[in-house]
Amino acid sequence: MADRLSRMLNGPYAFFVVNRHINPTNLCVNQCRFCAFFRREGEEGAYQLSLDEILAKAQEAVEQGARELHIVGGLHPTWPFEYYLEMVRELKNAFPRVHIKAFTAVEVEHMARLSGLEIEEVLSRLREAGLDSMPGGGAEVFSRRVREALCPKKTSSEDWLKIHKKAHRLGIKTNCTLLYGHMETLQERVEHLIRLRQAQEEAPGFQAFIPLAFHPENTPIPARGTTGVDDLKTIAVARLVLHNIPHIKAYWVMLGEKTAQVALAFGADDLEGTVVEEKITHMAGATSPQFISKKRLIGIIRKAGKIPVERDALYNRLRVYH
Repeated sequence: MADRLSRMLNGPYAFFVVNRHINPTNLCVNQCRFCAFFRREGEEGAYQLSLDEILAKAQEAVEQGARELHIVGGLHPTWPFEYYLEMVRELKNAFPRVHIKAFTAVEVEHMARLSGLEIEEVLSRLREAGLDSMPGGGAEVFSRRVREALCPKKTSSEDWLKIHKKAHRLGIKTNCTLLYGHMETLQERVEHLIRLRQAQEEAPGFQAFIPLAFHPENTPIPARGTTGVDDLKTIAVARLVLHNIPHIKAYWVMLGEKTAQVALAFGADDLEGTVVEEKITHMAGATSPQFISKKRLIGIIRKAGKIPVERDALYNRLRVYH
């Protein structure tokens, strides 16, 4: 059923983008229990990138054909809002044709606190600086029970949804996510999906839903993670419930290449992209590579029986590989 709906919405095609992930810092004031990425100041493994270092990573990505920069990081304790504006402004000035997808709703709320500005003003200033769209991280599971146990300092589910709806109304497209496979119940997963569907009805703007399989290694959470069956069921159910969100992404970084490939027969129609350097999931024990070439992505999609389509960040088709 999920595969049939996926084909009704997107035909026999499966999408990918040539992109680069940049994580500017892992210093974070929230310090969520499930996160293996964050560090405190002075702690081993803590880092923060300068603007020059961020621009250098972007330059390398553009030279390799990247059309999208995906930028998310920790909530730095001292960076002012102007630093984030300057980051976006410098990247857009240097690479005007590259799409900048940056900052989760959690980061946007952090910027509002730092600056004393309303959320709408923060989003408007980011857009004026060159922000093109937003990723979907930080949603985790909307269940209040789970959030109080795992991430009590994080943006509430209500505020996460409000920020994304405000972004949509300003013309900023976003994605949405679910972090599953830790302490949530199946009912809490379904309730999460229904709230996303309702938000899309109220303020359309979600481009894709990305189920994020929890990786427990290097975290204090006593979870075994997910199984392949669980991953595929979650993708299929998401495709059926979220009929008003165009795309379902099988994020190979978290699922692994093989499960992501099979997911293309279970309702998914997008494999994310080349990625190049992903830190957040790999610091939690992911064993997938940090980079997949365009040629390999095309091969994975073809062998799954789908037609590969290279897209841009807004799902415009750049090339169809018949």
